[in-house]
Amino acid sequence: MRHARKLKRGVLSGNSFKLIIRDWQGDKDKTIQQLEGMKANGIANYYGSQRFGNEGQNINKALAMFDGAKVGREQRSLYLSAARSYLFNQILAYRVSRKIWNQPVAGDTYMFDLSHSCFKSELPDADIIRRLDAKEIHPTGALWGKGDADVSADTLNLEQGIIDAYPELAQGLIACAVDKDRRALRVNVQDLQWQFVNDTVLELCFTLPAGSYGDLGIT
Repeated sequence: MRHARKLKRGVLSGNSFKLIIRDWQGDKDKTIQQLEGMKANGIANYYGSQRFGNEGQNINKALAMFDGAKVGREQRSLYLSAARSYLFNQILAYRVSRKIWNQPVAGDTYMFDLSHSCFKSELPDADIIRRLDAKEIHPTGALWGKGDADVSADTLNLEQGIIDAYPELAQGLIACAVDKDRRALRVNVQDLQWQFVNDTVLELCFTLPAGSYGDLGIT
């Protein structure tokens, strides 16, 4: 509902979506299976493509800024965010490719669902696995910058290997004094409902917490 006061940064709790996919084509049974999987297991918490600008140009602009190009204050914040988000997406994509984006890895830091509070775990135990299965906690990935790694063991090696592949972005963020942080690799899709209005129209309704994107990746 509309409110008389401007919505300030940090006070948004989430977003509700209603999407109508027209001219839908595909395997209906497969699509329903994917949606049921998302409802049960959550989705990979990628940053959406809009974070990176038209054809991903915000990354090139970030590199130019790191190389000395002058930019305004708002653009600087935008490009730093894009660079950090890009590195996070690469870490998440790596773990997705190995089917460990929602599974424990030695040295992980976990984030509580609907919270920014985290805790470290050197080795996953039965309680960690139970809480992951219940979607109470989620593995996290690095939002790169200066500061401690906050992970160890296999996770540290995994993330450092990804970061080392993009030295200009990683070093640029550190040089700009961006503080390192963590982001959940998984997000729960709340109140996910769907219906096929007809053979070519699919309607989706769902809610996501603030900072997550509605690119569900349905095929």
